[in-house]
Parts: sequence; structure tokens; C-alpha cells
Amino acid sequence: MTVYVDEAIWHWQGLRWCHLLADTEQELHGFAARLGVHRLVYQGPPKTTAPHYDLTAFERRKAIALGAKVSTRQEIVAVVRRVRVARPAAQALPQAARNSATMAPISPPVSQPRSGAST
Repeated sequence: MTVYVDEAIWHWQGLRWCHLLADTEQELHGFAARLGVHRLVYQGPPKTTAPHYDLTAFERRKAIALGAKVSTRQEIVAVVRRVRVARPAAQALPQAARNSATMAPISPPVSQPRSGAST
């Protein structure tokens, strides 16, 4: 089992953000708890199809120190494809919405207090 982080390239609220993913949700939540990231900031079904946490660049450095594997964009995409959860038909997006250029490719991080986070 492995926990993965990508590069902190997403800018939001004056911080740089990255994604924390794992081979299983159990491992993902366990690692996030060790990291000090509250479960409230978890992003997974039904909100997104790929269970993950958004981390600040500070939290990313801490995750790497705890053993998270630094991953390229291509490696993270491969992990997302492996771990993503299929949406039930009732929640599936219509074709027009999937093709919309206005849809954001990634959901913004949830604004919640973070333990140990600094700007």
C-alpha cells in the first residue's frame, strides 16, 4: 500500500495546494490522521469520484517526511484511474455537461481550519 502526493501547483486562497491519494480509502484516512489533516476536508464520493485530500504545500512537505511518494502528474492520473469510484447512473453527468469547457477540472479545496497549516 502506498500514499501519493503530486506537485503543489494549484493556487487557491493565497496558498499552493496538491492532492493526497492512496491505494485504499482506509490507508488514505489513516495517513491523513497521522498528518493531522481533519476528516472534514476529505473529498470523495459523492462529491468527487477519486477519494483524496487537498493539502497545502506545508502539509505536502510533512506528508513526504512521513513517507508519501512524490508523484508526477501522469502517476497521479494513473492512481486516480485505479481508485476512482463509479458514479451511480442517477448521479452521472449528462454528455453536454461532461463536454462543457466551463467545468473545472479539479474541485477547489474545502475551506476548513487545518492543524499545523501556515501560510
